Amino acid sequence: MKAMILAAGRGERMRPLTDHTPKPLLKAGGKPLIVHTIEQLVSAGITGLVINHAHLGAQIEDALGNGSAWGANIQYSPEAEALETAGGIIHALSLLGDQPFLTVNGDIATDFAFAGLSQIPLKLAHLVLVNNPEHNPGGDFVLNETGLIKAGGGVKLTFSGIGLYRPEFFLGQTPGKRKLLPLMLAAMAENQVTGELYNGFWLDVGTPERLQQLDAHYATAPISG
Repeated sequence: MKAMILAAGRGERMRPLTDHTPKPLLKAGGKPLIVHTIEQLVSAGITGLVINHAHLGAQIEDALGNGSAWGANIQYSPEAEALETAGGIIHALSLLGDQPFLTVNGDIATDFAFAGLSQIPLKLAHLVLVNNPEHNPGGDFVLNETGLIKAGGGVKLTFSGIGLYRPEFFLGQTPGKRKLLPLMLAAMAENQVTGELYNGFWLDVGTPERLQQLDAHYATAPISG
């Protein structure tokens, strides 16, 4: 199974830190955010990685190279302008192959066990959900008692930024800037999206304050490397 790390965002809420450094290269625990993710994926046996980038993307390629320093094989999917989540994945489909693949947001930190996703009986998509953080109190989707994810009809949880997809989820979609939500809602309506709730450590590193919080976390409980 390959994994795609989504790293093309501008990181507006992180400014001025992201004015000269792409968000995935900001450091916590002495390492860039994206390196923690790479190390976790490799530890889970996922070594074929695709990374998309836009803002200051050359810095990402210069810092990570072909991934051999971490036992990974990294391919890059550059975007002239950020194509949003679905657009970036569609743009990279030729690199991801014809088997189910994992996507991980480049600005999250977690101790989620990625290896377990290979055992999922996959429909079109499987999402990892978490309890709602302070910055997203209303949540995103509902996980029902059968393991299906729905847009409503119950208490909503937050999408963690970790998803498993069949390529068919994106095939036939027009390339360009495209958000993931419309595709997700259409698949949910057809009962094609399953999910799980993860109660362990997870953090959306979306602000300088949360980056400091993560740095403090790694100082007492490192989760990668």
